[in-house]
Amino acid sequence: MAKQKRPARKAATPPYQVFVSHATADKWIAKVMCERIESTGATFFRDDRDIQAGDDISEEIRRQIKRSQEMVVLLTPQSVGRQWITLEVGAAWCASKRIRIIVVMYNIPADPFPIFPNKKTIPLNDLDQYINELAIRVRSHHERREQHL
Repeated sequence: MAKQKRPARKAATPPYQVFVSHATADKWIAKVMCERIESTGATFFRDDRDIQAGDDISEEIRRQIKRSQEMVVLLTPQSVGRQWITLEVGAAWCASKRIRIIVVMYNIPADPFPIFPNKKTIPLNDLDQYINELAIRVRSHHERREQHL
């Protein structure tokens, strides 16, 4: 009996991913933010969780930024001026596709990071507002995915 060919399936659109940029000293806050992000149906990338021993750190960060639809940058007294934060934001800024960059501020003045002179930032206490907005973007992304399946 001849094998029947299965109809070709379109490549599935990847899930909505948020890249979370933070200083190691702020890991606890980042973990809580990631739990909230995941509650919207989005996935997230957080280097301390997702980069394995032996991985090329810079290459994995570039790869994950390319996969992400947006980046959340947690700015705190510990993260301002950190080399990796600057590198990650620069990579997102220069990415081949447009990535939404959300700056979440905690316990720092309004404009400590000159790369964001025109960005509306949000204080950590207003994280719920961001999560609600993210949930809308994730739903819209999922609806577009379903239309293509």
